[in-house]
Amino acid sequence: MTLEEAQAALDELRRQIDVLDLQILELLNRRAVVAAQIGDVKKAVSLPVYEPKREEEVFRNVTVNNPGPLSEAAVRRLFERIIDEMRLLQRERLSREQGQ
Repeated sequence: MTLEEAQAALDELRRQIDVLDLQILELLNRRAVVAAQIGDVKKAVSLPVYEPKREEEVFRNVTVNNPGPLSEAAVRRLFERIIDEMRLLQRERLSREQGQ
């Protein structure tokens, strides 16, 4: 492979990454909308934002259904971060609403 061919291949692969990143962003924002709705339901019945049992169910669901090449540990770490951000979104919304 020549340097020019390598650069062309990298450019195409990076373009694919850019497209995938935007798809991931769209899905994360859709997930955030649902998480916010969950927060609204929890608020209505005075349930806590943090539900460790439910989070474990999410981790189990994504790790059991992970076809790879990401490891189970990598998937769990990624979803821990996603869940942290969704929990923060719920708390921020609740805090804003209580401040009104």
